Amino acid sequence: MKLVSYWHDTAPVFSGAAQGPVEGHYDAAIIGGGFTGLAAARQLARAGAKVAVLEAERVGWGASGRNGGHLNNGLAHSYLSAKAELGKERAIALYRALDDSVDTIEALVAEEGIDCSFRRAGKLKLASKPQHFEAIARNFEALHAEVDPDTALLSVDDLKSEIGSPFHGAMLSKKSAMMHMGRYVAGLATAAARHGAIIHENAAVTDRKQVGKKHELTTSRGRISADNVLVATGAYTTPNFGYFRRRIISVGSFIIATRPLSDTETAAIMPGNRTCVTSMNIGNYFRLSPDNRLIFGGRARFSATSDQRSDARSGQILQASLATIFPELARVEIDYCWGGLVDMTKDRFPRAGYHDGVWYAMGYSGHGAQLSTHLGMVLADAMLGRDDRNPLKGLEWPAIPGYSGKPWFLPMVGLYYKALDRFQ
Repeated sequence: MKLVSYWHDTAPVFSGAAQGPVEGHYDAAIIGGGFTGLAAARQLARAGAKVAVLEAERVGWGASGRNGGHLNNGLAHSYLSAKAELGKERAIALYRALDDSVDTIEALVAEEGIDCSFRRAGKLKLASKPQHFEAIARNFEALHAEVDPDTALLSVDDLKSEIGSPFHGAMLSKKSAMMHMGRYVAGLATAAARHGAIIHENAAVTDRKQVGKKHELTTSRGRISADNVLVATGAYTTPNFGYFRRRIISVGSFIIATRPLSDTETAAIMPGNRTCVTSMNIGNYFRLSPDNRLIFGGRARFSATSDQRSDARSGQILQASLATIFPELARVEIDYCWGGLVDMTKDRFPRAGYHDGVWYAMGYSGHGAQLSTHLGMVLADAMLGRDDRNPLKGLEWPAIPGYSGKPWFLPMVGLYYKALDRFQ
């Protein structure tokens, strides 16, 4: 078993990073070489802007290369919950931004010729308990009527042709998609560089200061200045950016990938070949990879770290969950096990905009794979003086009281959600 991301291990290595020192003046400097930063860099460079990407590791090293491979429309919340908290207008706008995000990726993949197995698969929100199906059905009625007619409510009998496991019904979101995240991020970086963006890997930002309207950024490989800065670091945001650190909770999420399954095995467990998410608070998400592996993830442990030791422990927990859902795979070989950090906000709504002289997009709360590309492009357009299409503009983002970036409270949060799953 390899303790590395399947997406990293099975994708071409990006070879277009700039060599030599980090230096010069740019129209825009982007901190973070994931989906958000690379999409923004491509958009800016296509418009003729001089843009630099500063990535502390390599492109796609963080959440963009460590996720479950889903491009699901819809929010971390139910539509009814989002409407109650944000109001109907904002909830609809945000929901449609997620729809637009999947459309944006589909168009970008086609335009740039990125070979990443993009496919409109549809997503199943699976009811783990009978009472969960009742809540899913109530949410479906409002969502289908007010926002997304491309949804369907599936009964237990309907699910027999979708998944070989006894769930209690599901909602199908037909617009949702999937792709190979590693090949996409390599293709996106290559496209950004081809359009003129300068991408620096292994260039961690160690200091920043603003002199008038100009920003000066010091990295481990040199120093640059820029007229605009976009912070796109999510759960990997450093203490240099305390404003965001007081608002982002980094939570570990863990994933395993089986050996390639036979056609008989995939037909038995996932005949519908969709992305799937269970309804438990500490639930699981899974899909088949392009080479027929089951990619199975979840918040196996409430941890703010992800190293190979913790990944391996979490992998054992995920194997037990996998065996519960698909008993026929209880003894299947696990080829990959990896973890990463998810940038959660207290209310689980993402944030994007402009604060204290810098642009930012983060707090995706487990839904960044689809939204990040779109928001990166939206913010790039705002930097260019184009129409501001930010669906999150003006959404308040208070700091978490007593919190400075180290989530000491995560074990207690995990116990709370485990209790909810036991009794609800």
